[in-house]
Amino acid sequence: MMKKSVIFLFIICMWIVSVQAQQAKKCFTNMPDSLSPLLTAVNRADCIDFMESKMKAEVTNRFGGKSEMTELTPDYIRVQVTPQSSWQMKLLALNDSTNIICTVSTACAPACDSGLHFYTTDWKELPTTSYLPALPAMNDFIVSAPDTVDIYEYQEAIRQADMLLMKADLSGKDATLTFTFTTPDYMEKEAAEKLKPFLRRPITYTWKEGRFTSL
Repeated sequence: MMKKSVIFLFIICMWIVSVQAQQAKKCFTNMPDSLSPLLTAVNRADCIDFMESKMKAEVTNRFGGKSEMTELTPDYIRVQVTPQSSWQMKLLALNDSTNIICTVSTACAPACDSGLHFYTTDWKELPTTSYLPALPAMNDFIVSAPDTVDIYEYQEAIRQADMLLMKADLSGKDATLTFTFTTPDYMEKEAAEKLKPFLRRPITYTWKEGRFTSL
């Protein structure tokens, strides 16, 4: 009896994973062209087929360039759309029966900056603030002035960071979202080096009870 129960639970778990994988793939292939300006429906389907065949998932996009799917898990997809831009998608559970989609689009020129959007599984856009109440601010990435540092030196270093740029990354392994401060990448090298000692580590949010909250 115990052996049968274990087998039954194993089958149920495999079925759940299979359903999730089908849903992630289905959402990706069914994405409206308006949300995928470079990848056609055929491109997206080919990427899935290549990944499942353990092949390099590289396709020729609408503009004649190369795009490559680099990750595919039951609930996560990542595509290197161009050498300077990437796109990620994550299925997130609202409850036992409903998922939503979170996407991250990142462009690097050369400093990387990301945009986030949330959608239903049939790609109707949802308000970002419902699922990510507040994005990190500049001060979240910068420590307060240490007592051992000259206050004028500190203020001058901070003043050079006059534009907030940050790179967002969804995880293919768990329901986390990480923001990395990229403003120093666009600053002059000397100014970036002066700012470096006052920077915090990347900020991570975790998906809990239907929204991202900071750890």
